[in-house]
Amino acid sequence: MTSATASDPSFTAFDRASLERLVGSTSEPEWVVEGRRAALERLESLGLPDRRDENWMRTDLRLFKPKAWGPRPAPAAGTAAPEGLLAAAILSGEVAEHAVDAGVDSRIEGRLAGRLGTLDGHVVREELDRELADRGVVFGPAERFLAERPDAFRPHWFSVIDPQCDWFAAVHAAFHAASAVLYVPPGVRIAAPLHVVAGITDGGVDTSHVLVVLDEGAEATVLTETAGGGAAGTAGGFHCGGTEIVVGPGAFLRMVNLQNWNTGVWHVARQKAVVQAGGRLQWTLGALGSRLSQVAQDVALVGRGAEAQVNGVMFTEGRQHLVYNTLQHHEAPACRSDLLYKGALQDRSRLVWRGMIKVDKAAQKTDGYQRNDNLMLSAEARADSIPGLEIEADDVRCTHGATSGRVDAEQIFYAQARGLSADEAARLVVAGFFQQVFDRITIPQVREALARAIGRRIRRVS
Repeated sequence: MTSATASDPSFTAFDRASLERLVGSTSEPEWVVEGRRAALERLESLGLPDRRDENWMRTDLRLFKPKAWGPRPAPAAGTAAPEGLLAAAILSGEVAEHAVDAGVDSRIEGRLAGRLGTLDGHVVREELDRELADRGVVFGPAERFLAERPDAFRPHWFSVIDPQCDWFAAVHAAFHAASAVLYVPPGVRIAAPLHVVAGITDGGVDTSHVLVVLDEGAEATVLTETAGGGAAGTAGGFHCGGTEIVVGPGAFLRMVNLQNWNTGVWHVARQKAVVQAGGRLQWTLGALGSRLSQVAQDVALVGRGAEAQVNGVMFTEGRQHLVYNTLQHHEAPACRSDLLYKGALQDRSRLVWRGMIKVDKAAQKTDGYQRNDNLMLSAEARADSIPGLEIEADDVRCTHGATSGRVDAEQIFYAQARGLSADEAARLVVAGFFQQVFDRITIPQVREALARAIGRRIRRVS
């Protein structure tokens, strides 16, 4: 499949006509439609971000063509998904390709509490354990549940992230599709993970939104992942997404975002969590794919005693360029945040991490930490680490650190002297480098699948 173009009658752009077609095809409540139209008004006044914006100054968008992308029409019933489309999904130990109307069959180790699968911006599969539904858990397509349960979702829908801060945010807010919502009622604890997988074909577009709301004392594990699109040199693909997380008082969420697009995909996302008093968040991010990624990952600790642990695992190759901007915002007293990002780079790839711990004046007794370590597997790879602190309170403990370095040649020699090949030696060294962050991931299937996915990509050190 090749990307649609302006001369193709099936092509639709991110414009007013496309939005009206989208609105006419949905059953969304009027307050959602009003939000879309407000975002479009903002979009029409914006151009692409440029390097005057601190978050974008290390992102080269010269080859990104906004007019080449737009919402994709729903595939015809019975259309077969391209062979191997979702085989690269990190958590999918086994993927069976079926017709699109049969859904995305994505399996991970252990039982799932529910799953949602999408393809090119259209929902193709949804499931939820009936026992959880009977206990008041809501999980599935946003289009339906925003209308059925506005009490749970309206206060948070596009209020956690800024829907109009730049061109990409406005596109997402106006044209979001195939989105997922989760609401867990007070005191309900979900033992098994809920799984959301978004796939695109070569040249496809995904604008999905994820909203997770845990009420007081609730507990859940949510796994999200992406796969598909074209490789470098093909039509590729475009993801313009968003994630909003609300962790209620005393609630506990394990959240996993795994990005594994093919290497021709443009990936732009805004992700933010709000953690209320006594709430806990363990947020794991994996970044292995895409041509270019530009991600903002923010955590706001808004209630006394809130805690957040953020884990990042990144591996780049070829000419991939990944930029991740993180913010740990302490708004309330006695909160704790702990961020650890690790990246390994080979070939001529580039990683940029820019992290900030911000402490408001009211946030006394803050404990904040951030660290970024990078391992170069090639002399041509480049990593930029930019930690920062912005502190207004006077009773805090905030520290940060960053390292970048080449693989120790003696370690490779030592491993080869004991019978390992150069590739095996490199895998051993990289596995040891990532072990610290793997040890922090409390979901075994995520930890093991990430380790396997990285191991398959590693070649000898150059």
